[in-house]
Amino acid sequence: MKLKVGTTAAVVGAFAAGIIIGPQVAAFAQADGGRAETYRLLQLFGDVFARVRAEYVEPVQDRDLVENAVNGMLTGLDPHSAYLNPRNFRDMQVQTRGEFGGLGIEVTQENGYIRVISPIDETPAARAGVKPGDFITMLNGTSTQGLTLQEAVEQMRGERGTAIRLTIRREGEQRPIEISITRDVIRPQVVRYRLEGNDVAYIRVTSFNEQTDTNLRRAMTAMRQQSGNNLKGVVLDLRNNPGGLLDQAVQVADDLLEQGEIVSTRARRPEDAQRWNARAGDITGGLPIVVLVNGGSASASEIVAGALQDHRRAVVIGTRSFGKGSVQTVMPLGGNNGAIRLTTARYYTPSGRSIQSTGIEPDIEVRPARQDPQTAAAATPPSREREADLRRALRAEGTEAQNGAVPLPPLNLPAAVTDRVQRQPPEGFPALDLTKPETDFQLQQGIALVRSMASQPQRRAQR
Repeated sequence: MKLKVGTTAAVVGAFAAGIIIGPQVAAFAQADGGRAETYRLLQLFGDVFARVRAEYVEPVQDRDLVENAVNGMLTGLDPHSAYLNPRNFRDMQVQTRGEFGGLGIEVTQENGYIRVISPIDETPAARAGVKPGDFITMLNGTSTQGLTLQEAVEQMRGERGTAIRLTIRREGEQRPIEISITRDVIRPQVVRYRLEGNDVAYIRVTSFNEQTDTNLRRAMTAMRQQSGNNLKGVVLDLRNNPGGLLDQAVQVADDLLEQGEIVSTRARRPEDAQRWNARAGDITGGLPIVVLVNGGSASASEIVAGALQDHRRAVVIGTRSFGKGSVQTVMPLGGNNGAIRLTTARYYTPSGRSIQSTGIEPDIEVRPARQDPQTAAAATPPSREREADLRRALRAEGTEAQNGAVPLPPLNLPAAVTDRVQRQPPEGFPALDLTKPETDFQLQQGIALVRSMASQPQRRAQR
């Protein structure tokens, strides 16, 4: 079984419930305290199945009915539980290995439409201008209203070189936007890196698949060599990172911590709780770290940011993260019937925080665009773009006090350092162009902050 902590993404299933009361179902019913009621409900399902099969206006396939029923069972639980039919299960396995076909966007479903969590860097969707928060309202001129997430995803997939037309509704735009995208094989480079001024290592992690930890280590080795061992700090960019595999999030956090807890999970049964701890060895050698997050940073990226923040190993800047604090377990089904992805636990940061529906609050909020005080009060409310806004999202489990969370220690930085960080771009700051780092205000503040941190005497003594 694979533990996944990514947001409901482009690999999603369409799912249905069984029809025949076989030995497993009978055993479940017998073990259940309300055995008679369980049998009555299963009989209800069988009656509806038989009536639809016999009387629906057109012939229907038994498999379609069953898969649709199971899909309803799982999607009715929370936004992230789903059925993966055999094809989608194979696609998911390919994706977690680091390659998949399609447009290159991570999506979820909201208000009956498909909403973009984030486009993946250097994919057809990113090059076409798809942005986080976009609502995909039509595919090739047909409304996505009423489609399941899996049905919409299957329509967006296809042969390399074929085109699809997306109609997008975007906040701030009065008219729908039409975008034509040519499908391609998606091989996302999950770790990108470069030197900033020969002394700061900039590392962008776009998702957590089976290649993430290995590529992160390679990036650090390469930049140490390129800088002539002159690195002063690291900026770890987790913005718009939708998550992925739990074990990769644990390994990435372990790479940057010398000791201590990384994350824990609490399931329905207390005996199923798990805890992961860091092993000795920090691949940066104790260099100061700044982590960038925003509303598109979800799940596995929140695990990493939360662990580094709780241990005060890094300063987290940007805006509040997505707030997905649940773990999905992928459970293969026998008989070539695919798999289910079931929410099985909540995860907690080392201090005991459950960030489900709340997210990681940055240590220093830095906005990507300017918001003038005169217009802030009159501004329209922000679009619903976080876990708490999703239909049937799990609630945060009690207050921090009830969860046993402990307050975070204060930042070990003088005010002279933190006060230098600007909270929003000055007037006239150029519009963001991802091909031009100098237009990325949050990144520029991160670089300046990590250099200031490196100049502190206690930081020099640690290295």
